[in-house]
Amino acid sequence: MIELERVVPGYQGRAVAPALSGTFHAGGMTAVIGANGTGKSTLLKTLIRLQAPVSGKVIYTRGAMPRVAWLPQLAEMDRQFPATVYDVVSMGSWPARSIFSGLTHRCRLRVAEAIERVGLSAMAKQPIETLSGGQYQRMLFARLLVQNAPLVLLDEPFTGIDVQTTNFLMTLIRQMHEEGQTIITVLHDNELVERFFPDVLLLGPETTHWGATSQVLPRYQSSGSHLALSA
Repeated sequence: MIELERVVPGYQGRAVAPALSGTFHAGGMTAVIGANGTGKSTLLKTLIRLQAPVSGKVIYTRGAMPRVAWLPQLAEMDRQFPATVYDVVSMGSWPARSIFSGLTHRCRLRVAEAIERVGLSAMAKQPIETLSGGQYQRMLFARLLVQNAPLVLLDEPFTGIDVQTTNFLMTLIRQMHEEGQTIITVLHDNELVERFFPDVLLLGPETTHWGATSQVLPRYQSSGSHLALSA
């Protein structure tokens, strides 16, 4: 789906990771891990042209960038925006309609189904500023479900939420993957990576490792470097 040819992630001409070469295959499920400052979030933005690489090429194997569902870090979002849960989730329908048109009956059904699937039906008309961290993240996952994009990028989706919500959302991610979506997720929890993600891209300040989790993660852990993993 996405091929990297010696891509150097960075910003303002400054590299934050070594050159990367490899392929994110369609239907894959990859965890991107590494310490602070190794370019995890920058790489995700580079993959979907929100940020240009310092050098190298990002190639979409079918010639054009696929539709993308993008979930940035919570810190990048405005939780004071005057909107309801329903408003935010319905934004996932925008690619399928004109910005000046209202929601079709089919879109409204899809929005309601997504809200129900994440357990927020009773809060659909609630202002988003009143939500807990876990409820807010469930809402954002409902928007991802509405988008139903072939490529899903998640940047630390479990930061600041409880274990129960993390397990619930991890189940949703697995279901999305089983339905054929390609998942690329920045994580800092080795246990989740080992349990659920078949492939790992480990970013380091000088070297990278990209491959099967069963091969990359044990080598990383045995080196003692896993202690440096952080959000």
